[in-house]
Amino acid sequence: MRAEGAPGGAPDAAAQEFRKVARVVLLDPQDRILLMHGYEPDNPDDNWWFTPGGGLEGDETREEAALRELAEETGITQVQLGPVLWRRKCSFPFDGRRWNQDEWYFLARTTQTEAAPTGLTELERRSTTGLRWWTSAELSVARETVYPTRLAELLRTLLDEGPPRAPVVLAPEIV
Repeated sequence: MRAEGAPGGAPDAAAQEFRKVARVVLLDPQDRILLMHGYEPDNPDDNWWFTPGGGLEGDETREEAALRELAEETGITQVQLGPVLWRRKCSFPFDGRRWNQDEWYFLARTTQTEAAPTGLTELERRSTTGLRWWTSAELSVARETVYPTRLAELLRTLLDEGPPRAPVVLAPEIV
């Protein structure tokens, strides 16, 4: 789902309840990151790349949600889930409603590079077009929209310095 977008008049997100979300920064043995390609269901020209993940279901933990969402959205189940890298709150319009999210980004590694969605929701089927592995260099020069907006910089720092000792809190994004 869209995590950010162009600035605009948005209701005060602080007054809204935030959906708990687990996202995955999935790296393969060549340190490529897997991103999903999504778009606004009624406007395929409004499109972007983003990390796999989604909202918690029932009483599952964020770790459980991260692994479930990754399996549903990518078909990848052979994963070593690592620490939380980044946290952020965001608020954005998507599919005719406002989404307020408290997102945690988990590091994960895999040797399983064949990916295919296996359990997309109806909304995800209407708003995603595929998956792609990106190198850090490709991400740094991408002309496509990528979320979070600083992902290229964040990935380069992760690859150069390793995971942070504590999750980095990213600036809130309200669209």
